Amino acid sequence: MTPERYHKIMRVLGKRQPTLSVLMDEVNKPHNFSAILRTCDAVGVLTAHAVPPKSGEMPSFGSSAYEATSGSAHKWVRVQPHADAVSAVRELQAQGVQVLATHLSQRSVDYRTPDYTQPTCVLLGAEKWGVSDAAAEAADGNIIIPMFGMVQSLNVSVAAATILFEAQRQRLSAGMYDTPQLAPDALARAAFEWGYPDLAAGYRERGEAYPALDEEGQFVRT
Repeated sequence: MTPERYHKIMRVLGKRQPTLSVLMDEVNKPHNFSAILRTCDAVGVLTAHAVPPKSGEMPSFGSSAYEATSGSAHKWVRVQPHADAVSAVRELQAQGVQVLATHLSQRSVDYRTPDYTQPTCVLLGAEKWGVSDAAAEAADGNIIIPMFGMVQSLNVSVAAATILFEAQRQRLSAGMYDTPQLAPDALARAAFEWGYPDLAAGYRERGEAYPALDEEGQFVRT
């Protein structure tokens, strides 16, 4: 890894928002799945959560549709799988995260109303069915994007981008991109994984700690 590459990685990781995420509930179209990840990368999401489609398979990272829309975002945004949306919502809530479901209900509010400077996960439903009633009820709140046309819904990746950039706007105003949100040890781990992905995989398989890197991204000699 060149020093220039390492410095760029560190600049990007310095903007990452570990308290902002999405939960994709059975989003099964590769171009939507990957487009959402690309938006996640753009606004600084570190980890995205996903419930696989009923087929049990995540969209393939190797598919042409995926590669065309992801822009390699899958390399920079971790995807954490979950068995089902309701259990995922409860797990996130147990970690102090507010879960906001994109769902029309009596308690729905404009997507710009919530405070996205709080730990937040946006729950996005499958293309055909949206968020399930059970998951929407389990969520801390329901949000909608006001629309005034004949069509009453947006493509899931477009909805994700709209909401996530509102979250980015609020966090920018609050100065949350001005200082690193990752703890130093977490930032160092992520930098090694991004800079040396193959080596990092080997260290994880062996259960070994990553070696330290110097200010140029090179291994510290011991």
